[in-house]
Amino acid sequence: MKPKVIAVAGPTASGKTALAVELAKKYNGEVISADSRLVYKGFNIACAKPSMEERQGIPHYLIDIVEPEFDYSAGNFYDDAKKAIDEILKKGKTPIVAGGTGLYFRVLLEHYNLPRAEADHKLREELDLQEREDLLEELKVLDPPTFERLKEANKRRIVRALEVIKILKAPISQMNIQKEPEYDVEWIMPEISSRAELYDRINKRVDRMAELGLVEETEYLLKKHGRIKNIVDTIGYKEIISYLDGHSTLEEALNKLKQHSRNYAKRQLTWFRKNPNLQAACCI
Repeated sequence: MKPKVIAVAGPTASGKTALAVELAKKYNGEVISADSRLVYKGFNIACAKPSMEERQGIPHYLIDIVEPEFDYSAGNFYDDAKKAIDEILKKGKTPIVAGGTGLYFRVLLEHYNLPRAEADHKLREELDLQEREDLLEELKVLDPPTFERLKEANKRRIVRALEVIKILKAPISQMNIQKEPEYDVEWIMPEISSRAELYDRINKRVDRMAELGLVEETEYLLKKHGRIKNIVDTIGYKEIISYLDGHSTLEEALNKLKQHSRNYAKRQLTWFRKNPNLQAACCI
């Protein structure tokens, strides 16, 4: 029999942390974060990193494990999450994978076999200098099926796809990217009563971030790390950087942050609702 894993997936501000903690209490579990930004030390307020109080004594894995300079990949996540699952299972407990990064769930818990290619930072920088539309045109030529899959994706995923194709010298669509799932997964998403309710929660969360010191956190990270990509491209920091640079008022920056967060939540919902096994639970 395959080991049992509970997956709590859903959009930002939907209540994943609280639901994961309650499930951990009920099923003697421990939580593995599946969030591409919570791995970074110092990314606290902007990324709604759960506080120790919110974790309620439940061990959480893959939070605060690398500095922002490190380019943490889906491959890194797969390796680290597998180790965490093994550790939790050896304790006789239930692994609960909770977060909002769809690709992380796909490589760890679904059929997707991630093509492995070591990062080529020089190539990535060269690709990143190009416009998104130009990158898509190149991807369309090199790998039409992958182009169709990623044509609505963000620039970072398009760059990574081209990087993998160029390093491995083969279209991703021709690689063996299907595998047998390794775990017996129970898929759960916090029930969302309406999109309007979710958007209201997002707006209120942003207001709370401002009260908690989002501007000061952004200033601190810039002073400590400089304008590295993982800071300036992160929702929450990039809008405040615009304010700090004098390109917008604080109110305009926060409104833009709300808009970007709502757009991100919409994309997350679209991704997760493609999973027919994802069942709603625990209305927000």
